Amino acid sequence: MLFRMIRGVLFHQKGKMLLIAFTIALGASLATGMLNVMLDVGDKVNKELKNYGANITVKPKDSSLMSEIYDVGDGAELNAAYLREDELGKLKTIFWAFNIVDFTPFLDTQVTLTNGDSVKMTGAWFNHHLDLPTGESLDAGIVGMRSWWDVTEGKWLDEKDENAISEIMVGAALAQQMGWKAGDTVHLIASQGDKDVQIAGIFDAGGDEDEQIYSVLDLVQALTDRENRVSSIEVSALTTPDNELARRAARNPAALSSRDYETWYCTAYVSAICYQIQEVITGSVASAVRQVAESEGTILDKTQLLMILITALSLIGSALGISNLVTASVMERSQEIGLLKAIGARDASITGVVMTEILITALVGFGVGYGMGFGFAQLIGRSVFGAAIEMNPNVIPIVAGLIFLVTMAGSMPAIRMVLRLRPAEVLHGGH
Repeated sequence: MLFRMIRGVLFHQKGKMLLIAFTIALGASLATGMLNVMLDVGDKVNKELKNYGANITVKPKDSSLMSEIYDVGDGAELNAAYLREDELGKLKTIFWAFNIVDFTPFLDTQVTLTNGDSVKMTGAWFNHHLDLPTGESLDAGIVGMRSWWDVTEGKWLDEKDENAISEIMVGAALAQQMGWKAGDTVHLIASQGDKDVQIAGIFDAGGDEDEQIYSVLDLVQALTDRENRVSSIEVSALTTPDNELARRAARNPAALSSRDYETWYCTAYVSAICYQIQEVITGSVASAVRQVAESEGTILDKTQLLMILITALSLIGSALGISNLVTASVMERSQEIGLLKAIGARDASITGVVMTEILITALVGFGVGYGMGFGFAQLIGRSVFGAAIEMNPNVIPIVAGLIFLVTMAGSMPAIRMVLRLRPAEVLHGGH
């Protein structure tokens, strides 16, 4: 009897049931899409932000201390301490090695031009091929870490080209001042030698770099007799936003309890990654670029909050839609429900029939909505981040629970109407 009643409603009111299923499907699709994106968005946002610079800088311990005492800038003559270039591969051996996206060393010097002007020259990796202690290999350098540089003339330096050690890149402001063009030959005089080099490209960085010369690291090391030495390292790493534990650890890791220390060390906080870098790079001090690190956490938190709000609003809208449709369905069946009450059906039995019908419809809507949500998540991933969104299996029970709660909430007005319905009034009115 129960099955026949439910089947009759589903077929005789199939228009309203389809609308209810469609309303639930919309809510389920938005919830599925947003939750999957939210759970996968952390790495995606961090990777996008990595295109705008490093979030960790590594300097020699002695250099950092002297800079603090005497308030000297980077590259000043007082900065006579160095890091070892041959240790850079160790960055990919720390606990969070896979979170190290890119890195490059720098070595600064002053060179004199033929007209007597002194210009800052920086040696760095561009697309340096590195064989790691783990047996893996990678290409690292400022080509990936300075993606916003606009090479207005010529090309990027290519370390795989054997002529790269005789080439430089020049900032747009300096090139304009000197009247240089790509392909021109420039004579550089440094502290330990001089060399004729060719301008491979001219770049516009929009900052102080536009008044500088950049070259491969080997060239500056040769001109200054500082083989295997670098003055700083920039690291781009995927990090977890700081919390109270991370802030305490950043002040003094030794003050943490063993349990807190283990939690902090095994979480990708920027302070934990800095600490692990110091463990493998001799005589180094690693520090977070706070403006970048904090903005990453802020942007991620706001992005996730926005997605939660969109999910909540979509579910509220679904609940309102379900409420209107179910109430309309019950009103149309008021005579049928009144007759059932008149012949002795209890409120609990009638309510059970109505809710079973709605939950079957909700189950269909959830199945369709989850499929739509999968496509919705991929659309967001491809259009915003240029990558697929990984579908988290934990989302299925979460969305199922939310849809159940929304369906129940939306059905409450109709259930109250069923409970208040009086058979005599309904049947008399129908007659």
